[in-house]
Amino acid sequence: MSTNTSSPGAAPQEAHLSRVLGPLHLWALAVGLVISGNYFGWSYGMESGGPMGLLYALIPVTLFYVTFMLSYSELATMIPHAGGPSAYARRAMGPFGGYMNGVCCLIEFVFAPPAIALAVGGYIENLSGGALGQIPVAICAYFLFIFINYLGMKTSARFELAVTLIALAGLVIFWFAAVPNFSWERVGTLQNGFDGIMGAVTFAIWFYLAMEGGAMAAEEMIHPQKDIPMGFLTGCGTLMVMGVLTLLCTAGIADYTGLMKLDFPLPAALEGAFGQGATIGKVVNVIGLFGLIASLHGIIVGYSRQTYAMARTGYLPKFLARVSPTTHAPVWALLVPGLIGIFPIALGLIDKSYAAGLTATMITISVFGSVAMYIISLLSLFILRQKEPNLKRPFKVMYPIVPAVSMILALFCLYCVVFYNTAALKWVAITFAVALVYYFIWGNKRIRPFEEEFGVLDELN
Repeated sequence: MSTNTSSPGAAPQEAHLSRVLGPLHLWALAVGLVISGNYFGWSYGMESGGPMGLLYALIPVTLFYVTFMLSYSELATMIPHAGGPSAYARRAMGPFGGYMNGVCCLIEFVFAPPAIALAVGGYIENLSGGALGQIPVAICAYFLFIFINYLGMKTSARFELAVTLIALAGLVIFWFAAVPNFSWERVGTLQNGFDGIMGAVTFAIWFYLAMEGGAMAAEEMIHPQKDIPMGFLTGCGTLMVMGVLTLLCTAGIADYTGLMKLDFPLPAALEGAFGQGATIGKVVNVIGLFGLIASLHGIIVGYSRQTYAMARTGYLPKFLARVSPTTHAPVWALLVPGLIGIFPIALGLIDKSYAAGLTATMITISVFGSVAMYIISLLSLFILRQKEPNLKRPFKVMYPIVPAVSMILALFCLYCVVFYNTAALKWVAITFAVALVYYFIWGNKRIRPFEEEFGVLDELN
């Protein structure tokens, strides 16, 4: 443990995070962060262009994530910092750029957990036959996994690996159960042309959203320069196969129109194929909870590390950078964003009509934050190639082709998210307005000096 009180931006209790993670843990984090995207959420995308519209949307989205994760691996190995995108943008663009990219990342990671928690509630409500309410279960699940994260990164990583493997097994069971009942006629043809594809892009992104969060554990990896590219690329390949198989199998065994707005499309599809109360539907329902748990838990890891890093830098109140002396977990960085995420869920207890569209709204807000963060991170890569050409780069992407392709696809994704989801974006605008006001009144006053901020990298390189 080290302490530094020489700067007004330094946290009052600054401790290094424990380096305990290997490549398998990063793969588990990358896949686990995202695997819930196979169990729920993506089905909302079929409303725009049907199953084929969502499948076609997966093509540019998958290409984007492959090129982006290659580009992101260069940033993450070059700057193995818990702040992830915030640190990359600060190094490239200065304090304000770092702050705004951190805000975008927090929008992604703070608003994704409410959607996942609601899906946990939906799965349990379906499993219990309505005896347990969706929203109370969602709130309880959220608090439970905040506590698990408090136990420390090593415990959290082992838990993440275990539940991710169980969730993968559940998807395999689902695929094998679906194949005998599969029909291309149910999948249908493209609806609404190119508009149908673009309208589905937001929910195609949900198949991959948050996998980049593994980089926020860079300070907790034993060999970040070697393990980050390996973990990201294997994770991306795993998710691509999972997404295509899950989409096709679900749409091919049931009437997709009955699944579009459900938070438990996989067990519902199996019940449509095998009958209400079918054992296989219940089995996938139970195992599906592990997929949701993996993502809920993993994204909590992500937002806590981003919050911790931004508070350590001085962007956010410094108490958020306090680390538990026993578990080495960032305590307040776990709790405060968690309470913000729980708030919209709790509102659903008051207004049932509000709760009905809440999952899709949370997904849209989270996706917008992610795409904005991707664009700023790619800009950071371009800037750092020019600004610091001699900076040590353990992994180098094929420059400029790969990041340029990634940027074009990112801008396409941003267009789709903005122009096909206008209703949810008012909440994004409000969030950015609050963030900007905070920065200029308080957040730019106590920023950690550049040399102090990136001095931690000397130990990690």
